[in-house]
This record gives sequence, C-alpha cells and structure tokens, in this order.
Amino acid sequence: MQTELLTSLHTMPLLNAPVNADGAKAARGGAALTIVDNNALLAAAGPLGSVADEDEIIKTDRITLYTVREGDNISVIARMFGVTVNTILWANDIRSSNLIKPGDVLVILPISGVKHKVKKGDTLASIAKAYKGDLEEISTFNGLATDAVLAVGDEVIIPNGEMLVPVPTRSSGSRGGLAGGSLLRDMVGYFMRPVLGVKSQGIHGYNGVDLASSCGSSIAASAAGTVIVSKGHGWNGGYGNYVVITHTNGTQTLYAHNTANLVSVGQYVAQGQTIGTVGSTGRSTGCHVHFEVRGAKNPF
Repeated sequence: MQTELLTSLHTMPLLNAPVNADGAKAARGGAALTIVDNNALLAAAGPLGSVADEDEIIKTDRITLYTVREGDNISVIARMFGVTVNTILWANDIRSSNLIKPGDVLVILPISGVKHKVKKGDTLASIAKAYKGDLEEISTFNGLATDAVLAVGDEVIIPNGEMLVPVPTRSSGSRGGLAGGSLLRDMVGYFMRPVLGVKSQGIHGYNGVDLASSCGSSIAASAAGTVIVSKGHGWNGGYGNYVVITHTNGTQTLYAHNTANLVSVGQYVAQGQTIGTVGSTGRSTGCHVHFEVRGAKNPF
C-alpha cells in the first residue's frame, strides 16, 4: 500500500484545551506534541484548563515536542513530564531557565538514567563508576563540582547511567527490563540498518547502539516516517548533530553524532533515504552513529 505523505508539523491541527471562567486559575498550560498516527495531539487538560492541572505526570519513552504557552515556565514543564529542569535545558541548548517565550517548541528527552541516594563514602567518581556514567556529565547535570563532598541522603542523577538488574533464579518467560528489551515490541523486518559498518557498542543509554562507519558516509532512515527533530545539540551537546524520525507504527528512531543533518523538521523520508552523514560530533570518540529505537526492540 502506498505510504501517504505525512502532514507537516507546522500545519497539524491541535485540539483546543477546555476554557475555564476563572481566568486566574486557567492561565497556565502548554501543548505537548506527541506524534501518533500522523496527528499532533495536545496534552490532556485538567478541569481548570491548565495542562492536567499540573497534577499528572506525562510518562512516555518517546521524544516529545512541547509548545510553550503564556504563563509557562521550565519548572512547571519539567514537573509535568517528570524530568529535571536540566533535562530540558540540555536538550534545547538553553543557558537559563528564564530564556523561553510563548511559541517556543521544546524537545523533551526522557531521562535515560538512574537516581542514586548518597551513602557514606560515596563520591561522584565512585557513583559514575558504579553506574557506568560519565563523571563530567554527572557533575554538570547536578550542578556539582567533580570533587564535591556529598551529604548522606542526597540524590544524584546519573544521565545514561545503567542500573544492574538481578537475574531471576528461574525462567518466567521474560528477561530483564528496558536494557534487555523484554518490555518492548519485537518488530522483525521493520527497521533497516542505518549505516554500513560494525557494531562498536551494544545496548546502552536509551535503547541505543553504536554503529561504527567512516566519517562522511551516508546515514539512511531506518524506516519511513516524518522528521520531528533535526538539531545540532542535545543532552548538553552529548548527541552532537542528531535527527529523530517518528514512524507510522508509533515508534521513533534517533541518529546522533552526525557530521551533518540533511533533513529538516516536518520532512517525510522514505526508508533508506539519506538523512545525514556519519561523524563524531558531541560526546563521541571515533566516527559512528548512535542509533536509538524508542517503542520497540533495537534490532541491531
């Protein structure tokens, strides 16, 4: 069946939030654009007209676009998505939380890390080692010096940290959590390998793998879909140049560390179409593409 050209994000109709007569209480709110079946859906609004009245957290493993409205601030948006303020600042290359204005579209990257409660003797270096995190990244994300003295009971976020999950003593038909992919759909044959090359690192971060290839070689769309992000930064520059594509089955793919992005937001791409070139931008050592699948098992 011929794939229908997906509507541009800029022209997608949005559902209107309910209006409340009490303007003071209804002054807050925003639009979270989660792309599902070619439609841009507005975040559910609560009875006061605000986004779920800030009481409900939007939980998703997908990358979400959020349109800032009058009265929004980053702290409220962060609470709504259950992420930290730094998560939003990092993903959008914003230096200060007051540098947003109505109409801005923010990229919300779900945290792919873990929260650690400090115990006696812990240091940022020991925490980084325990969770296979990056010391500088942990330091910057938490606003702490790398040699900071930590107080017992403090909480530290480890971006892209890995939590070791105990192996069950008997088989129960499932294996592990997100890292093992048992909770994710297995879509055999749907995704194609985005580059020619070898896997240089297995599953890590947010269901991602590293695929090594020569700098400047083509990166292909793993499946047909619409580009929702094409940026030169992400995770405090960690992704470098990266592209995110949303697919008609509800999944998303992300391609990072590119030398250049060759597609723009709203553009429809066919499977195998060149979307960028391999590079080593951001936090990267050597030419490769960091390839993530959100909403399904990573087949590579």
